[in-house]
Amino acid sequence: MYFVYILFSTKDKLLYTGFTTDLRSRLKSHADGFVKSTQHRRPLKLIYYEAYADELDARRREMYLKGGNGKSQLRIQLVEIFKQLQYRCYAL
Repeated sequence: MYFVYILFSTKDKLLYTGFTTDLRSRLKSHADGFVKSTQHRRPLKLIYYEAYADELDARRREMYLKGGNGKSQLRIQLVEIFKQLQYRCYAL
């Protein structure tokens, strides 16, 4: 399986979108500070993930969610959790 996931930084209140084949291991790497792009943004909270059978589909979805249209769709889809977390950019 291939996973696309969204982490929320409780420190800077921003999101991180990633891709992995082992979600549990990757989340532990983030939590332990072994991922350079998030090591200074801890603590992190997993707020969303999707599983795919095909790697290319998962990578395309990751790129989509990182782009403008994907971020907009994500804000619509996760508006309630964003409000609860006080995500800086939850407003539509």
